[in-house]
Amino acid sequence: MSDKQNTEDFEEVLDENQTEATSESNIEQEELSVEEQLREDLAKEKDKFLRLFAEFENFKRRTSKERVELFKTAGQEIMVSMLPVLDDFERALKEMAKSEDKEMFKGVELIRVKFRETLKSKGLEEVDAEAGDVFNADLHEAITQIPAPNKNLKGKIVDVVEKGFKLGDKIIRHPKVVVGN
Repeated sequence: MSDKQNTEDFEEVLDENQTEATSESNIEQEELSVEEQLREDLAKEKDKFLRLFAEFENFKRRTSKERVELFKTAGQEIMVSMLPVLDDFERALKEMAKSEDKEMFKGVELIRVKFRETLKSKGLEEVDAEAGDVFNADLHEAITQIPAPNKNLKGKIVDVVEKGFKLGDKIIRHPKVVVGN
């Protein structure tokens, strides 16, 4: 064999080895890229899952809070509709106090107390407002202003026309008052 042919054979073997090495390298890169692709897909899915889980937790927390608020004020509509009845009891007792039939007065008083205690057990509370208290626009509803009978009542409550009530922390009816100016 000549040197030229040996060189050509050697070059052929080298080319074949390089081709095999290149194809093996390409296969490894493809495998790595497939593996990397799968890792990226897994990371995306994990991120998507975590976001969905966090969103669900926020939903549960929000609906739980809304449910608690609903239970707190579930009876608000009924309570508001019962307040005029409570007012009527107050007015009836004032008129009955003028009559001589004390037994009927005691009977109506017992019914009023029971009714008031039942509403109180459901969370109804009276908003304190008395003559001489400082007027607060957040708590009281001024229905009129009159000249103050004395200087001490200027800017203060002169008379309470209608009692106010709150259910829990929420005022459901502001006390209607007369303010001195």
